Amino acid sequence: AKKNRLMEKAQAKKDGQEDKSKKPQVIKYGLNHVTTLIEQKVAKLVVIAHDVEPIETVCWLPALCRKKDVPYCIIKGKGRLGMLVHKKMASCVALTTVRQEDKSELDKLAENFKAQFNDNTEVRRRWGGGI
Repeated sequence: AKKNRLMEKAQAKKDGQEDKSKKPQVIKYGLNHVTTLIEQKVAKLVVIAHDVEPIETVCWLPALCRKKDVPYCIIKGKGRLGMLVHKKMASCVALTTVRQEDKSELDKLAENFKAQFNDNTEVRRRWGGGI
């Protein structure tokens, strides 16, 4: 897909036309990649799986999201996240760009997740199995 897109772009440039193709919007995944996106404040929404083994690999991710003011949520099943990125499993995924018509829905989700996870101090104070 990328090669075809670049070939079309090169052909259009050769013909002197304006480039109309855009980079496809994808879901970013992988712990190191998502961490980099959070640190650069590029991630718009981070989704973390609850059953990552060992849990120490992602237990610091909510604190980083709170520090960088990135909305996050914790869902059941790393297999569900894996289906989004066409893999067997994924520990976390991040959204960086969305289509213009989906922007309002993303903002609504981000606001709900911020209230539920980022700004909820009761979750952080409770011991064991609170999430």
